[in-house]
Amino acid sequence: MGRQILSAARVTERVRTIDIDGQHLSLTVRCSARRRSLALTIDHRGVRLAVPHGTPETMIMRFIHDHRIWLRERLAQWCQPVPLVLTDGATFPLLGAPARLRLDRDARRAAWRHVDGTEELCMPASAAVGATIVRALKLRALAWFGDRVEEYCQHLAIAAPTVRLTSARSRWGSCSRISGIRLHWRLIHLPAPLIDYVVAHEVAHLVEMNHSPRFWKIVGQLYPDWQSARRRLREMAATLPAIDDQDIPLHFSDNQED
Repeated sequence: MGRQILSAARVTERVRTIDIDGQHLSLTVRCSARRRSLALTIDHRGVRLAVPHGTPETMIMRFIHDHRIWLRERLAQWCQPVPLVLTDGATFPLLGAPARLRLDRDARRAAWRHVDGTEELCMPASAAVGATIVRALKLRALAWFGDRVEEYCQHLAIAAPTVRLTSARSRWGSCSRISGIRLHWRLIHLPAPLIDYVVAHEVAHLVEMNHSPRFWKIVGQLYPDWQSARRRLREMAATLPAIDDQDIPLHFSDNQED
């Protein structure tokens, strides 16, 4: 018991807001008794700073200030969305495969259909196309994510929590024992195995609300090749299409990923 308490106390995390040249960002500060230096990273979890336990706040802020140019350049790499021209026949990724947009003046509502082996989203040509396609993708995402969360929870023999969507500007997902799991709707663009990695990560948090070795062991049980998936997720983040300007994420980073 004493050993477990000591281990838990060695790693703590807190979230704070920082200002980078007028841009407000969430920063996760991870304190560890084993760390001997400061390390700043950006991935689909957001901006993260690992520090030794007891690091003064002034040192943390100075470190961030000294690395603000690097930080700004890296953030720019994460926020290069691919513009999607919303015309009839435009293609966009859906679960890693090309899907096609069809604008039909006779259509009464948005509907998915299969045509010659390709999924199409058919919608009225007079509709607000950007908002309509985002709504359709979100509905598709919520159904898909809910099924995957349920399956991974079954692997751990735990009850599946409520699953909601998020448009967070720095995370693929988040987990709370109270409010459940939230997953970014734009994940629906990515191949199913990459979605599964994020799902496995969040489901693992239902058991371990931290990023301890025990947490990563659980992730490995659910998703053995999680390291490769995380790298691939970083690479594909910049390829996500920009459909609705109001929903373009600032940057994606490694889940908490959360």
